[in-house]
Amino acid sequence: MNHKAPSLILGTAMWGWAIARNDCFALLNHFYQCGFREVDGATNYPINKNPSDFRLAEKILHEWINAHGVQDLKVMMKVGSLNNLRSPEINLSKSFLLILLDEYRQLFGSNLDTFMPHWDNREDEGELRASLEALDAAQQQGLRVGLSGIRHPGLYAKLNREFGFDFRVQAKHNLLQSDIGRYASLGDKAHFIAYGINAGGIKLDPEEYHDNSSLHIRGGDANKTHPILRPLKEAIGTANKDSSRPPIRSFNQCGMAYAYYTPGMEGILLGTSRAAQLQDTLDFYDALKTYDYSDLYQSLKELHAEES
Repeated sequence: MNHKAPSLILGTAMWGWAIARNDCFALLNHFYQCGFREVDGATNYPINKNPSDFRLAEKILHEWINAHGVQDLKVMMKVGSLNNLRSPEINLSKSFLLILLDEYRQLFGSNLDTFMPHWDNREDEGELRASLEALDAAQQQGLRVGLSGIRHPGLYAKLNREFGFDFRVQAKHNLLQSDIGRYASLGDKAHFIAYGINAGGIKLDPEEYHDNSSLHIRGGDANKTHPILRPLKEAIGTANKDSSRPPIRSFNQCGMAYAYYTPGMEGILLGTSRAAQLQDTLDFYDALKTYDYSDLYQSLKELHAEES
């Protein structure tokens, strides 16, 4: 197979919220020992509406880095949000971005890899250009730059003719919803990272949910069966007739396969909460790199089209 495998990126959105500090350490230990290095963060993680937890996820990450003397992580930081209350309040001015750039370089040192604005709803081209000037400063310092949650990507694409950035773009991408098409104006300057691959924590069967399941934490109803599950189980049954490869056993694996085969996908964000769950994900990632699941991907594409 000639498919280039997207990298795996450990997410921290639930750290200090659904995932306790010691469990965060266990996840990082396991992820790092298995040879993976990319970690995603944001100033407002966890977004649990508890002001005292603002920036707690990055504090846990920093503590782990210091405890182990690690210098080879690739930390991606999304910046601009001023609280963790799920509000649209942001500051993406050039001066503030440069302050954050300096702060995160001090905090993470050589581990800082990518710097990106988060939740930008602005339309003023002058303000956007100033933000891009800050990203230019980050790139000149050897960092990669990106975008996440951008309401008007076309304006970024227009202004990027001047800067020529290759953006790492975080986009929600799962069987129920994909935001990748919204960034079409960026053309080949967009290199996508899929997040939300498990569609908010959907499981194939109600018995799989536990008290700290993502769906429960986010206020979802585990007793409500999503209409995609019936045709999805049929697609899984068909795919699992091929006994030459490991079988599909979870909604998360379907989400991984869907993101893995999507053209232009550079990375996949993992929202795992337990070490055993992480290992299961890593095992299936190895299976995706070893075996051909393109038939499953085609079935998942058809399901997504029906959902859309």
